[in-house]
Amino acid sequence: MSGVREQKKQQTRKAIIDAAVKLFTEKGFEQTSMDELARAAGVGKGTIYGYFKAKEEIFLAYCEAELEFAFAALDRKIDEEASLVDQLVAYMMGQITFVTENREFGRIFAREMTFPGENTRLRSRDLDMRYLNKLGEVLGRAQLRGELPAESELLLLIAHLHALYILVLSSIYSGDVTSLENAKIFCRSLVLQALHGPAAIAQAPLDVQSGWQELRQQFLEQRKLEM
Repeated sequence: MSGVREQKKQQTRKAIIDAAVKLFTEKGFEQTSMDELARAAGVGKGTIYGYFKAKEEIFLAYCEAELEFAFAALDRKIDEEASLVDQLVAYMMGQITFVTENREFGRIFAREMTFPGENTRLRSRDLDMRYLNKLGEVLGRAQLRGELPAESELLLLIAHLHALYILVLSSIYSGDVTSLENAKIFCRSLVLQALHGPAAIAQAPLDVQSGWQELRQQFLEQRKLEM
């Protein structure tokens, strides 16, 4: 009997998440009320609060399942023998592609991951750690094969790379980066500099230098900067 109850609970939870995603897409996150969610899911408002404390928590539950699927697909594609830079860029772009696929959802997801509220802090931290652990695995393998110095402080490097991911994501939403192709160029340039120092681009292959110089010129023109 307990198995039947658990199945019913999972069905109710799924109905709430599915209704929320539909309403968030149609009306927008801020414009969707819990009353509307309850009606769309076919449950009482109190039932929703039995599963989720806030709309943000429902949204992150949806993202959790989608992100797990995205990472599983990415794990199957990534060549563990590829260069450290290639692997880091692949994981960063996997996350960026997921977040920006639906711009409104991505904006909410990025907000909750970067500045979580009290109701979503633990779930946000859990989701964040999955991504950061992926970076840690890549860096650890690179260290074992001598691509990173043995004395490298991986925690600080993970923090640095995560900050660069946030920068690229912000650049997409601000309009400075207008395509995933340009986002990949930006990621690669930032990762190269993080790993190999300020002069890394000048020492990179010509195609990497060319891609960055074109993107750099766009940044300067958009921001009306001179340097």
